[in-house]
Amino acid sequence: QVQLVESGGGLVQAGGSLTVSCAASGRTFSTLTVAWFRQAPGKEREFVAGINRWTGAPSYADPVKGRFTISRDNGKNTVFLRMSSLEPEDTAVYYCAAGTGFVLGPYNYWGQGTQVTVSS
Repeated sequence: QVQLVESGGGLVQAGGSLTVSCAASGRTFSTLTVAWFRQAPGKEREFVAGINRWTGAPSYADPVKGRFTISRDNGKNTVFLRMSSLEPEDTAVYYCAAGTGFVLGPYNYWGQGTQVTVSS
């Protein structure tokens, strides 16, 4: 089992930056593919960014390319999402996920989510 706990969400003005974190416990973190998803009100949950467990290569959804950066610290069992040039459309609950497959999934473990609100 893996437990994931997100933190760092909050309210930020458009154009600002914010970093959310996800702390993992319960399994060797470095063996997992990790990712961030988000779900805006009235919309389906969507993939934001992920790191392949084998190559360490990051992948990003088109709407966040060039603005968001995913990284991981295996020594601290933590994955980060640095968000810059934030837009109101980035407002959502951000979820951390982990799994044993590729960046496209499947993801076996999910955090409870952290709210990110971008004001215009």
